[in-house]
Amino acid sequence: MDAAEFRKRGKEMVDYIADYLEKIDKRQVFPDVEPGYLRPLIPDCAPQDPESFEDVFKDIEKIIMPGAASPACTELETVMLDWLGKMINLPEAFLAGKDGQGGGVIQGSASEATLISLLAARTKTIRWLQSEKPELTEADIMSRLVAYASDQAHSSVERAALIGAVKIKKVPSGDTFSVCGSALKKVLDEDKASGLIPFFFCATLGTTPCCSFDKLLELGPICLVTDYRHWQIPLGRRFRSLKLWFVLRMYGVTGLQEHVRKHVRLSHQFEHLVLQDGRFEICAEVVLGLVCFRLKGSNELNKALLKSINEAKKIHLVPCHLREKFVLRFAICSRTVESTHIKFAWQHISQLATDLLKTWEQNHHQQ
Repeated sequence: MDAAEFRKRGKEMVDYIADYLEKIDKRQVFPDVEPGYLRPLIPDCAPQDPESFEDVFKDIEKIIMPGAASPACTELETVMLDWLGKMINLPEAFLAGKDGQGGGVIQGSASEATLISLLAARTKTIRWLQSEKPELTEADIMSRLVAYASDQAHSSVERAALIGAVKIKKVPSGDTFSVCGSALKKVLDEDKASGLIPFFFCATLGTTPCCSFDKLLELGPICLVTDYRHWQIPLGRRFRSLKLWFVLRMYGVTGLQEHVRKHVRLSHQFEHLVLQDGRFEICAEVVLGLVCFRLKGSNELNKALLKSINEAKKIHLVPCHLREKFVLRFAICSRTVESTHIKFAWQHISQLATDLLKTWEQNHHQQ
C-alpha cells in the first residue's frame, strides 16, 4: 500500500466509523452468534497471494462485526495464531485447530510473554513436586528452583526471574553466540548434583545483540515438556488479531516471505560493503536483517564513531557488546527500505569514519 492508497483507505475508515456511530441505534445491541461461529467462515490457513483491501474490508462487516462484543476478538485470535503456526510449519500439536488442545495467544509484549511462561512453569513444578513429596513446602521448593537462559538473552528474561522470585543462571553461548545442547546439559547436571531444581529454559531465536539462534534441535530433547496453562494475566484484551488478519491477507504468505527475504538481501548488501573496507570488520554471522560491525580498533574508537553517526541524525544505530567488544548494529526493519538507502547509509558511515580516524590519529600523535 503506497501513500496515495493509504490516504484513500484512511478516509474510508473514518467514514465507516462515522457511519457506524451515526447509525448505531439501528444495530443489534447484543450479538446472536454462538461460540465457534467464526472459524467456519474463514479459511484454515493464510492466503498464499495478497488480497485486496476491499475484500478484507467486506469481511469486517460480514464476519467481525456480528461478534464484536467478544466472540470475534477471541475467536479471530485463535485462528490467526493457527495461521501463523502453519506458516512457520509448527506441528499440529501446537495448533488449536477445530478440536485441538494447543493454540497461541498474543501478549502485550515479549517481556509479558516470558514472565507468563516462567510463572506457569514455576506453578506446574511446585504442584508436581508437592504431589510427589507432600512434605515439601512451597518455600522449600522455591528456594531451589533455577531458570536458565543464554548469556545473550534479553534482559526481560532476567527480570521475569526476579519478578517470579527464582534464581536464574546464564548458559554460556558458543562461537556463534548460540547456546548448544551440551552447554545446557553441563549446567543442568551441575545444578542437579547441588540439589537445585531446574524448571525453565528460555531459548532465544534471534538475540537482541546479534540475532543469533539458540540450537533448538539440541535443546528441545533436554528440556521438560510443558502442559496446558492459563495464558495471560489481564481479564480483558485488545483486538490485536484484527491487525494480524489484515497483514496476513493483504501480504499473503508469498508477500511476507518476500518481505523477509528482501531484508536478508539488503543486510548482505551492507555486509558486502563493510567487507570491502579494510578498516572495518564483521563481528557476527549476518542473520535476517541485522549486521553487527565495527571499526578495527579500540572500543573507545567505536564509541566515538557511534556518537558521530547518531549526532549527525541522518541514520540511527544502537550498539551492543559481543565478547567485551563494543559493536555497532545496522538493523534493517523498515517496510520501505531499499537498496539506495543501504548505499546512502554506508557512504555516510564511511565518510564519518574517515573524518573520525583523521582526528583520532592527530590526537594520538599529539599525545
